[in-house]
Amino acid sequence: MKLSDQELSILRELQRDASLSLAELSDRCSMAQSTLWRKLQDLEASGVIKARVAVLDPAKVDAKLCVLASVSLHDHTEEAVNAFTSLVQRLPQIMECQKVSGEADYMLKIRTNDVEAYEQFMSHNLLRNPHIRSVTSSFVLKDVKSTTALPL
Repeated sequence: MKLSDQELSILRELQRDASLSLAELSDRCSMAQSTLWRKLQDLEASGVIKARVAVLDPAKVDAKLCVLASVSLHDHTEEAVNAFTSLVQRLPQIMECQKVSGEADYMLKIRTNDVEAYEQFMSHNLLRNPHIRSVTSSFVLKDVKSTTALPL
């Protein structure tokens, strides 16, 4: 989808602060509120804007430990992939899941309160799953950069 300069401006501002009022957003994007409103409706209807959310501080909501886990499956049958996908979807600790190339099949971004909570999560949810062959965990020591903003 080809986005206009106006639409890109709207999206950049929303990625910085989705709580802006229509008037504030209109001022920042230098366009009439009616034009902005129409463009916002179009961006939402087309699925470019999927949701408007609040970004929380993980340390303040008992999710300060971030783990990047490489997961390999025993096999790649439709049953195994569907079961794994279903598991990922229902566990709120798994914030992201990407199917990747290389040695692992999937990379997970997992958030828990501490190492003990992660060990329990991994033992009860991942290692007991019959479709998962292995899990390799890397603990994030420091967030050097963390953003939800896409490069527009």
